[in-house]
Amino acid sequence: MEAGAERRVMPWVRGSEGAITGTVVCAAAIAYSAGSQTSTTRLCIAIVGTAFVYWLAHLHARTLASAMTHEHHPLAALRLELSETWSILAAAVPPVVVLVAFDVFGADLADAAWAALWTTIALLVVYSYVAGARGGLDRWGRFWSAVLGGLLGLVVVAFKVALH
Repeated sequence: MEAGAERRVMPWVRGSEGAITGTVVCAAAIAYSAGSQTSTTRLCIAIVGTAFVYWLAHLHARTLASAMTHEHHPLAALRLELSETWSILAAAVPPVVVLVAFDVFGADLADAAWAALWTTIALLVVYSYVAGARGGLDRWGRFWSAVLGGLLGLVVVAFKVALH
């Protein structure tokens, strides 16, 4: 890239912090509540509800911080932060889709929850690999970046196993 040239940031990359955080939040919600929920609907509500509360708290904190730090009008700060944090909520979509798909095909809720959890871990691996690639890492650097993302997901699996 030429000196002074800015790299174009794709919209999905712009919200990547939220997508990664939201994915971890959803994985933790699955790990914690999967054993106590009695239906796919209730587990989906637990995941979406947890992501929503986390997103709302994050949106509130970033809006206030933007207003205080950058002296943005609170409504301008809110608009900016809405565009930056939406991906926390969007991160709930993949595990919910997996849960619903497993339910439609008659799978047991426990199996569906594990599939949704493994889906979030796969996403963390992909996000970490892409970050390594965009950050200029070579093939081995990308690999180790992906491994670290997967290890974060395995921490959540350990949490689930310890709880249930």
